[in-house]
Amino acid sequence: MFKRLLVPLALVLLAPLSVVAGDTAKIYVEGADYDLISPAIRTADPDKIEVVEFFWYGCGHCYTFEPMITQWKKTLPEDVDFHGSPAMWNAPMELHARAYYTAQVLGVLDTMHTALFRAMNVERKRLASEDEIAAVFIANGVSAEDFDKAFNSFGVDAQVRQASARMRSAKVTGTPALMVNGKYHISTRKSGSQAAMIDTANYLIEKERSGQAR
Repeated sequence: MFKRLLVPLALVLLAPLSVVAGDTAKIYVEGADYDLISPAIRTADPDKIEVVEFFWYGCGHCYTFEPMITQWKKTLPEDVDFHGSPAMWNAPMELHARAYYTAQVLGVLDTMHTALFRAMNVERKRLASEDEIAAVFIANGVSAEDFDKAFNSFGVDAQVRQASARMRSAKVTGTPALMVNGKYHISTRKSGSQAAMIDTANYLIEKERSGQAR
């Protein structure tokens, strides 16, 4: 009789422990895991949840983050818009931002995004002039004429100015960084790792989705 009572008693005692052990959900805290952007930055499409990645082609951490970002983008649902936004704190970085938008205008961003990252992080090119950047485009099948026309166009000028303003409004001081829906800034410093940055972004995307549903 005593032995028969021990088994159900043990199950009762262990049940709460298993619940606690299984409850490993991360609690995200504003100011500790991410920062609130105030005032919020207007997004391109109010019907979508916008995610922006701030990056620089010369940033080694951005280079290692890029494969993770590429895979993550494939998992994002249809109500999420993802955009890259080059960071710039000096004249060379502005040239690199111009290269990003040139590739976008020419419809070769997928190819050139990888090529520009590789040029700076693997081939150790500084890309400190228009001619150096043009050489990378030409090596990847873009004509010199098409490059020059896009690189010095009014449209690329405008996008570079907008990216600079966006970065300042989000108070980005380092790369890589993520911004969710113009409201939340996620940095590696606060997240602790690049994988944690994506986890935090997923949490904030769901937070925004829940808020829009109400």
